[in-house]
Amino acid sequence: MLNLKQFVLLLLLTLAALFIHGYHPAIEDSEIYLSGIEKALHPELFPLRTEFFASHAHLSLYAQLIAGSVRVTHLPLSMLLFAWHLLSLFLLFWASWDLTGKVFDDEKCRWAGVALLAATLTLSIGGTGLYVMDEYLNPRNLSAFSSVFAIVRVLDRKYLQAILFLLFTAAMHPFMACFAAAYCVLLTWMDRVTPSVPASLALSPLNFLYKPPSAAYEQVTSKHYFHYVQRWHWYELLGGIAPFAFLWWFSEIAQRRQMAAGSSGEASRMRNLSIMCRTLVFYGIASFCAALVLDLPRAFETLARLQPMRMLFVTYILFILFSGGFIAEYFLKKSVWRWLLFFVPISAALAYSQVALFPASRHIEWPGEQPKNQWVQAFLWIRDNTPNNAVFALDPNFAELPGEDENGFRAIAERSRMANYAKDRGVATMFPQLAGEWLAQTNALAGWKTFDIPDFQRLNRVYGVDWVVLQQPGIASLDCPYQNHAVRVCRVP
Repeated sequence: MLNLKQFVLLLLLTLAALFIHGYHPAIEDSEIYLSGIEKALHPELFPLRTEFFASHAHLSLYAQLIAGSVRVTHLPLSMLLFAWHLLSLFLLFWASWDLTGKVFDDEKCRWAGVALLAATLTLSIGGTGLYVMDEYLNPRNLSAFSSVFAIVRVLDRKYLQAILFLLFTAAMHPFMACFAAAYCVLLTWMDRVTPSVPASLALSPLNFLYKPPSAAYEQVTSKHYFHYVQRWHWYELLGGIAPFAFLWWFSEIAQRRQMAAGSSGEASRMRNLSIMCRTLVFYGIASFCAALVLDLPRAFETLARLQPMRMLFVTYILFILFSGGFIAEYFLKKSVWRWLLFFVPISAALAYSQVALFPASRHIEWPGEQPKNQWVQAFLWIRDNTPNNAVFALDPNFAELPGEDENGFRAIAERSRMANYAKDRGVATMFPQLAGEWLAQTNALAGWKTFDIPDFQRLNRVYGVDWVVLQQPGIASLDCPYQNHAVRVCRVP
């Protein structure tokens, strides 16, 4: 358990991480997850077009957990999302503090590892399209701390507790739980024996998941390059491979120290470090080979959605923690100036990148605060002034337009809309049965910037669209009860 000093320091690191990386409750994938929570709280919402978020919601208890906390506390959803986000950060840092205690005896090394993780949460993980932690609450954030706690329990050989943490991880994010569980199994294996695993057994799950790719699915995946290792940029490949060279080096250092320490507590910690690093290297090689197998043959295209390289999620967390510990030992030591010279530039660079990424929004979007982003203002007007069963159409690229900042329409407006090119494409890559519907809807929106009233009426006949959101100046002949400098919200005649 934590003592008072440790609790306070972890709380301060949580607040520091918030101010470094910001908070944006409805951006990027949050549109998928937040819509599921809203549907659980208010079943009357989204009577149509739920397929592009319900597929995720049905596989996880995340929406029920957050919705249940709203019902129990009677607090606004916006406040609970913020509180859960802070809690997920705090628990990740707590788990990381416990884990660093298994490999470092010196407290400064442990704190340096956790502090480095707090400073680099929005570091891109190779070419996976992931951050270590996102700037908003989602199932992956909640699965992170439980994955690390599970690893700690495996090191302690408390396997029942490890299984309980992995079960929580699976309840939040079944996909990421597979990677955490695989690492825990390999860690146990490397700690005891090293049996050979028949290739047929390793590939048996693929036989269940495999489906030949359809023409629609090929179009869906054409721009989702991070599923395919061979399409990664050179710097993404470097980010995916370089940590393993360092982890092997860390393992060598740990083995030498273990031999020198004999049977002391230091020997036990170095053994833990060596085993974890060697397991990560083995895990990385196996995952990279699996990624190539699924990437190269066209027949395996639908299996690429398994994304074996997402094992880098666990790898990056452990790599950052171990790196911080060694940096403190060899360079930072007890010099306050060295700590400042190391951490301030890193934190400033990550904070600047987040501000630049969402320039039209506040860096921290506090619950209940009036939004600065004009697209979000329009979405909130829609939530408060249109019927629950309204169906909207927007530019299929709206999330990437200047000033929109990737804010999710469904999550904020709480209304149904036609499919878009960005997030809904990502959903269709994970659920190939949606590829045809995604392609049909996005084809119906092709040429959006030249649409006029007859085009909107066609969308009304085919897809039930009765409202549209248009960039300014819009179309003068439409009835638009709301507008600001960015957009107009208009009825379809």
